[in-house]
Amino acid sequence: MEFDINQKQLEERNQKIIDAVLQKEKKLCPGSIALIGIYGSFATGDVHAKSDLDLLILINDDRGWQLSSCFIQDDLNVGHDIYCTNWDSLKNDAEYNHPNIGKLMDSKIVYCSDEKYRRELESLRDGVRGKLNKQLSNDDFEKAESSLKEAQSFFARAVTSTSLPECRKYSGATVIVLENSLAMLNKTYFKKSSKRIYEELFEFKKKPDGLCDMIEAVISAGRIEDIKSALCTLMEKCIATFDEAKKTLTSEKQKAADVLPGAYEEMFSNWRNKMHLAAATGNRHLAFTSLVNFTGMAEELYGMTDIALYDGLEAYNPDDLNETAVRFDALLDSFLQEYEKAGIKTKRYPDIDAFSEDYLK
Repeated sequence: MEFDINQKQLEERNQKIIDAVLQKEKKLCPGSIALIGIYGSFATGDVHAKSDLDLLILINDDRGWQLSSCFIQDDLNVGHDIYCTNWDSLKNDAEYNHPNIGKLMDSKIVYCSDEKYRRELESLRDGVRGKLNKQLSNDDFEKAESSLKEAQSFFARAVTSTSLPECRKYSGATVIVLENSLAMLNKTYFKKSSKRIYEELFEFKKKPDGLCDMIEAVISAGRIEDIKSALCTLMEKCIATFDEAKKTLTSEKQKAADVLPGAYEEMFSNWRNKMHLAAATGNRHLAFTSLVNFTGMAEELYGMTDIALYDGLEAYNPDDLNETAVRFDALLDSFLQEYEKAGIKTKRYPDIDAFSEDYLK
């Protein structure tokens, strides 16, 4: 069969490629190669007759870039991409800003020009292991959440697509980036080949129930409306997973007395009179966006210190903006109680002269 393995033939081919790279280095850029490692299917054991060879060719200088090459091997009908990697790229991977770091972590070293390079590689690996072995921190969550937000941007493009090809393109991007975000949330990286992605996703502890089935529903849907429906379900469940994970995080809150001074006055300045102007002029957009912005500030304060969470949208009634303005005033009065609890005095003056006198003291 086409994908039956002739292990010896593949090993001989791989060695010929490696030998060719080393010979070219001696000819064109002696000393450029620090080490060579094998990753991908030949490192994970997921080999078939059409497997290409994935090499970590770690170079020390810019001369080494000329060792890169892409070609097709006609006798086996296999394509190969021989790429080089420099130390800066590997160090960037070691920061663990994405989960596709198998090349760094799992490459089997087959050539090393100097043992100091192996030690440096192991040092980078140890640093990553140290990061992965720690419990999920707020910084870790922010990295994973950043990937989730990227997936949400693709999701928006998918659900607003009007053609099947476009919808598939953006739904595919959504799926891939969601998989990355969940890997980051689980403090892990992809170790197996892409052929076994469901196995890896299934092993995640922090994931939606039925994750793989939901992904399969997206990629197997034949109609645009079915893709969007399946994608919405997947995104909803992934967001819920992140929300649950966030609840487990602990962060040292600041004292309200250190955070809140000026907050009430700023809220009053930014939105109180806008709400009443919106009511007087029937401007729903002004009222709605003011409440959205108020809520954003309230949520930020809630994350910084121990106060109640104030949702300005609870005050919104699009059919009665006067009622909305009254509710917003009540919300401000309620927030003012946080000042009283923290022992903060509101800065109020009967007129500008009184403010100026106090301000210039």
